[in-house]
Amino acid sequence: MAPPYETRTEEEMSKGHLHNSLNVPFMFFTPQGMPTPPANSTAIGREKNPLFVEQFSSLVSKEEHVVVGCQSGKRSEQACVDLLEAGFKNVKNMGGGYAAWLGSGFPVNNLTL
Repeated sequence: MAPPYETRTEEEMSKGHLHNSLNVPFMFFTPQGMPTPPANSTAIGREKNPLFVEQFSSLVSKEEHVVVGCQSGKRSEQACVDLLEAGFKNVKNMGGGYAAWLGSGFPVNNLTL
C-alpha cells in the first residue's frame, strides 16, 4: 500500500503528520505569511510551489493510487486538480485533511514534545 502524501508546509509538518506520510508542499509561506511575521508586516500570504507537480512526479508514477491530504483538505483538493491535469490517473483527496484525521484519533507522528 502506498503511503499517504501530504501537501502541507514544513511548519505544519513539524507540528505533526500522518504516520509514514511523505510531504510535497503545495504552498509555501511568503515572508508576510510566516507564523511569526516580520514586525513591519501585517499581510498574510502563501505562494504556490511552482515545482509541486515535478517534485510529486519524482515520488509517484502517474498510474499509482495515491491519497493526498493537507491541513483541512482545501489545498490538497487544489493539488489533486493539478495532478489530474498533469496526467495522474488515480488521485484522491483526503477530505478534512490532517485536522479530521487527528480528530478521529488515527495514528500520527507528533514531533513537538
